[in-house]
Amino acid sequence: MPYVETHRRRLLDLGNDPRTPGELNYVITRIVAEYLGMNARYSSFNEAIGVLECAKQELYRRVVSPYEDRKLSENGDVYTNASNPPV
Repeated sequence: MPYVETHRRRLLDLGNDPRTPGELNYVITRIVAEYLGMNARYSSFNEAIGVLECAKQELYRRVVSPYEDRKLSENGDVYTNASNPPV
């Protein structure tokens, strides 16, 4: 569990937007914990982890990758020969 100050937890629990990575982690953790509830079992854990992984991959595919492509275009490629990257 991320260690977020009590007053910030209250605000986040009321729907305020997270301001730090720890607060974002807290919000996500709360959502997953609520989903799992008191009747958690392996299949629920597996489902939650799968959803988090898919959300991560979608963030990378839709947001991070286009950003990286834009920066590559602006700043040039670090690999001089993309088919034979340096080791």
